Amino acid sequence: MPDPRTLESWLEYISTRHPAEIDLGLERVRVVHERMTGHDTSSGVPIRITVGGTNGKGSTCAFLERILACAGYRVGCYTSPHLLRYNERVRIGLKEAGDAQLCEAFRVVEHARGDTPLTYFEFGTLAALWLFQRAALDVVVLEVGMGGRLDAVNIVDADCAIVVSVDLDHQAYLGNTREAIGYEKAGIFRNNRPAIFSETNPPQSLLEHAKNIGADLMILGRDFGYTRLAHQWRFNGRSGKHSALPFPALRGPYQLKNASAAIAALDVLRDRLPVSQSDMKRGLLEVDLRGRFQVLPGQPTVILDVAHNPHAAQVLEDALGSMGFYENTLAVFGMLKDKNIDGVIEAVYGRIDRWFVASLPGERGASFELLHGKLQALGLGDRVRQFSDVGSAFLAAREAAGASDRILVFGSFYTVADALRLLARR
Repeated sequence: MPDPRTLESWLEYISTRHPAEIDLGLERVRVVHERMTGHDTSSGVPIRITVGGTNGKGSTCAFLERILACAGYRVGCYTSPHLLRYNERVRIGLKEAGDAQLCEAFRVVEHARGDTPLTYFEFGTLAALWLFQRAALDVVVLEVGMGGRLDAVNIVDADCAIVVSVDLDHQAYLGNTREAIGYEKAGIFRNNRPAIFSETNPPQSLLEHAKNIGADLMILGRDFGYTRLAHQWRFNGRSGKHSALPFPALRGPYQLKNASAAIAALDVLRDRLPVSQSDMKRGLLEVDLRGRFQVLPGQPTVILDVAHNPHAAQVLEDALGSMGFYENTLAVFGMLKDKNIDGVIEAVYGRIDRWFVASLPGERGASFELLHGKLQALGLGDRVRQFSDVGSAFLAAREAAGASDRILVFGSFYTVADALRLLARR
């Protein structure tokens, strides 16, 4: 048993409670949840919003959380993964859950599970739901971990479900085609409840599943949308328009799509969760989420982005192109070897002048030799320097960059987290 007083010991313990890191399925989680609560999975809070998708989930959750908080609602928000502290995953009233709260929740899960094996994510999901049930919340925003249909978060019957995007990632678990993955993502939709898809090209599998279960599906470009103007933007949906909206504090043109998904959900829930135009504007300006095209002040400009699959890397490439002129772009790059490294590089290499590639630790971490080989195959080998860790690569890039250059740190949550730790120490 872990030391009941420390979060670190609990996290080490829960990572060993299942022989596999990922074991998709709801039966085990449902059984333990019922033991914990004695109620069905729809009890505890009046409004529940789930957010799934290949990319953009975290940003969409952040928009929902901040706008609802600005409107005076007490919000619980569960997201993953974290960057620096596990506590980031569970927020209540915009504040991270404390170590003592998380330890207490883990003890409850451990007592309830008996000999039922739970993965790290399943353990954390049940702990978050238990904390939310006791926090007198108005609304809970839950980010799906992987897929949707068999993800632990899907034991919750959402009042509104959002699928932000569908593209190739986690193919070993979700399937090798966009159609297969779309079906898995659509598994969070519910009968006769609003479902939102915030891309203009939904997979046929998602459309058919929504129709078969009787979900009220709204699609970007058909049922809602947005218009970018010179100094502001406009949302239009079923209930009308929201005009003169400020550009979000989360940077990048793609964030208007994520913000639109959040506003579409709020509009469809407006009878139960009314939000004023001023609260919406304030929320857009105050939203905060590290590592999503996060631009740090100072010279040279430093950009942190957790893009780790080709879809996200293409969005990153577009955002880099919208920034204006920089003499050189220096990339601090580290990835996990089970990701599509070739696809990520191919999406962004046209924007990058010099590469500072770094090994990531652990069995899943790609070595700098592997990354260098991928770049060399594209004829970029003479632009690459190799480092054993992200911190060394980042310091070298800082040393090499001029005032009119920019440094891009990307490729993984781990890459961005290591850079943030270094910046905090310095």
